[in-house]
Amino acid sequence: MSTLTATRGDPVAQPGGEPGGEPDDRWLWSRLAEADGTALTALYRRHCDAVHNFAFRRTASWAAAEDVVQATFTAVWRRARTGSVDPLRAETARAVLLVMAGQECANVARTARRQRLLRGRIEADAGGAVSADHAASTAARVDDERQMSEVRRALQRIPAVQREAIELVVWSHCSLAEAADALGVSVGTVKSRLHRARRSLTDVIEIDALEEDLS
Repeated sequence: MSTLTATRGDPVAQPGGEPGGEPDDRWLWSRLAEADGTALTALYRRHCDAVHNFAFRRTASWAAAEDVVQATFTAVWRRARTGSVDPLRAETARAVLLVMAGQECANVARTARRQRLLRGRIEADAGGAVSADHAASTAARVDDERQMSEVRRALQRIPAVQREAIELVVWSHCSLAEAADALGVSVGTVKSRLHRARRSLTDVIEIDALEEDLS
């Protein structure tokens, strides 16, 4: 990602956390608030996989998920450069980054749909000549996306605030406290939303199967 590779900040010289250990998220986040590109890179390496998995489950598109990762960390860096990074209250930045990723998903999904249409036209014009390995890989990705689309359709039947709770706690294994902090609500509210979501989803999909698909 060009934003990460091109930015430079002061070296990370005073890591938080345990002595001799890796810098903790709170310390990295405070450095990020000072527009430290090194802290951004460390946060990216630590959380990019979680953001990617979250984005795939939200968009049901691997291509869109990759773009969401880029857009999310670009937005984080933009906030850092403008001095608008809010303090991190939780132990980890994961839930905050996932909420930001959720905000990027709609725009990226629209762009990805246009790109897929363009690629389809190009491949059709080229006669559809592709290697066997590429065809198998593409088929696997399409199968993943089809299965996730089915899950997404089930989730669309519940309110957005309940979906957010499922996405953060069930999908991404955030604690109730992390989810509450990222969403700006109480822990009790997150619990209530999860309870209502689980009760609603049992009418349209087996909750055990849902959690297995989203694990």
